[in-house]
Formats: sequence, structure tokens, C-alpha cells
Amino acid sequence: MTSSYYADAMAIKADLVKFMQDIIRIPSLSSEEGAVIERIREEMLRIGYDEVTVDPMGNLLGRIGAGPRVIAFDGHVDTVDVGDPALWDRDPHSAEIEDGILYGRGTSDMKGGVASSVYAGAILKKRGVPDNVTFYATATVQEEDCDGLCWQYIVNEDGLRPDLVVITEPTSLRIYRGHRGRMEMEVHTSGVSCHGSAPERGENAVYKMAGIIADIEALNERLEPRDPLGKGTVTISEIRSSSPSLCAVADGCTIHLDRRLTIGETEETSVAEIRALPSVQKGNATVTVLDYAVPSHTGLTYPTRKYYPTWEMPESEPAVQAATAAYRKAFGDDPEVGHWTFSTNGVATAGMHEIPTVGFGPGHEHFAHAPNEQTEIEHLVCCAAFYSALVDQFSKDSDNGEKRQ
Repeated sequence: MTSSYYADAMAIKADLVKFMQDIIRIPSLSSEEGAVIERIREEMLRIGYDEVTVDPMGNLLGRIGAGPRVIAFDGHVDTVDVGDPALWDRDPHSAEIEDGILYGRGTSDMKGGVASSVYAGAILKKRGVPDNVTFYATATVQEEDCDGLCWQYIVNEDGLRPDLVVITEPTSLRIYRGHRGRMEMEVHTSGVSCHGSAPERGENAVYKMAGIIADIEALNERLEPRDPLGKGTVTISEIRSSSPSLCAVADGCTIHLDRRLTIGETEETSVAEIRALPSVQKGNATVTVLDYAVPSHTGLTYPTRKYYPTWEMPESEPAVQAATAAYRKAFGDDPEVGHWTFSTNGVATAGMHEIPTVGFGPGHEHFAHAPNEQTEIEHLVCCAAFYSALVDQFSKDSDNGEKRQ
């Protein structure tokens, strides 16, 4: 790799890696991101960003340049918890480096993308941001709890609507152009409690749920794959019941559904197919789409429905073409193009707001939420190079578009 973009990224490698270690060492569960947001804000100011702001929700927005066309590189800074520490070979917040690999919670999902995009700003400060472009690096919050909520806020309340968003979640240095959506539902059955010594006197809500559980398992099996994102899925992730005591028949039972949505599947179609199950109708069960209303680290609550739409950019989409051209500029080769298995903030930028969105990030999806999470330092460097190349490509494409008009 001999491009000027890669050379510039190598020149800031030491600072990039130190910064990455710093933010890995700061635990930042959802709604507890304040300390890591402050550390990233300090780094943006040190680099010389033109403007650095923290919005009322607690999202950090770093700006360089003031052109009419806006490109934003998004990375969330919240992580899941470490799980069982015994499953880790090292302290999950030590940010240890061994053989070119940086270890720790959040290295792949997804502080690596945040670090690389922040330091793409350092490269742009050196190279100069094109006159027709405004560059943003965003460090966003609460994604692990509610993907896309931060970008609902940024677009609706902050008034920032970029012309292109780059999601920096892990892609193994591939260009990603979409993923399945998801939603969360609950199914509830009601019964009549009575003393457990004479269950025939009551109506057990758990028994009503038994047929529903079997029907949902069968529904998952018959969901059809749809190109290019494959098959939607539905699974039961929790079951709970209520009764006056453990010596009583259950008068209520609730299951939580994780529904993954492929092309053509929506909130309406997914709710309808659950309600249509014979066991749901027989048991007079209720089906509810859940809401999210949890305060951010600033104390602000921004309620939303737990429906996160599917999105997918065709390969012919200018955003995908620009990313492909930037990859060739940065690395002198053709990229692999694909889709995520999991969900990202793209559910809001592309799925809700229809903003052109692509993905490119350091690390690998299969390390997300896993013990011994890790990412290659080389990936951090490559991403900083790619992001700066994409800004230049975005500028040229914008110029060409203006000339065609």
C-alpha cells in the first residue's frame, strides 16, 4: 500500500493507537458514556477540529470544514458489558497489544471505528478539507440499547442531515451496504389463578403460551430467504409468568420476541403474522410492539418505538460507487462488498431518514459482544486512510453532480 492516504495514516499511527487504548480503558455501557465522550472531545480539540459540540442527548459531533456537502462518519461509543471475566484471557479494559492485535471490550464493536474516524480528521487537517465538503466525526450514544436512536435525535433535533453517512462498525475492511432490520415484540396470555393444589379450578396462562411457543418456532422455520439480505428470523429471547405465589396457577405469561427483518418485512407484516397464528387466536393473546424510553448519560429521555427498519443500498447507488472508488484510491485494489449480519445506526440514517449510507470499519463482526474482543492495529490505520480518501472522492462526485445540473 503506497497511496498518499495510507502514508498519511501511517504517519499518525502512534497517536491513533494511543488514543484507541485510552478509550478502550474507559468503560462505557449504554447511558454511561459521559467519561469516554469527554476523552474523545479532548482529542478532537487537540487535533484542531473546527467545532466540537456535545448535544443535549450526549452525542459528540466534531466538524472540520464548512462546505455545502456534508459527510458524516458515525461510531457509537457505548459497549455491552464484559460478561464472565473468567472467559477473558486478559483484563477486558487493559487495551493490551500483542502481535499487532489490540484487545479489549469495544475494540471491534466499535471504538475502533470511532478512533479511526477521529484520526481521519487529523489527516484532513493536514491535507485540507475540500472547499465543497463539511466533514463530521460523530461519537454517538445508546446504540447497544436502541440502535439508531442517536441519529433520530441528531437529524430531528440537532438538524444535521448529512448527504452521506459512513457507519464505522466492523466490516473486516469490506464495504457494506445494508443489513436486516429488527423489532421487539411481546406476546401475553392471561389466565385465572387458583391454589396450586387444585389447578382445575383455574386457567393456566403458561399452558396457553405453550402452543404459541411451538407455533413461533415453526414460523421461524418457514420464513423465506429474500435476496440480497437472506432470511428473516424470529426467536423467543425471554419468558416470564406471574401468579399470586409459587403455590398458585399462573395468571399471566409473557414472551419476548427478537424479530429480524429481511427485504419486504415490516412492523405491520410481522405483527400480523404473529396475530394470525392459530394458538395466538385460540389463547386470545395480545401482541405488543415495545417502546424504548431510557435516559441517556445526560439525563435526557428520547422515546422511540422498538422497530428498526431494514435498509439496503444497491451497488449502483452513488454512495456505494464512491466508497468503491475511494477504496481503489487508498489501496490500489477492488474491495469486497457485502452486508452486516447484525444491526447498526443505519436503521435510522438509511432506514428511517433515507440518507445514503455505507459501512466500512476495523475489526470483525464475529468478535462483537464476545470474550477476548479484538481488532488489528493495521485495520485502524487502513480505515483512517480509507475515510480520508472517501472525503476526497465525495468532493469530486459532488463537483461532478453540480456540473451535470
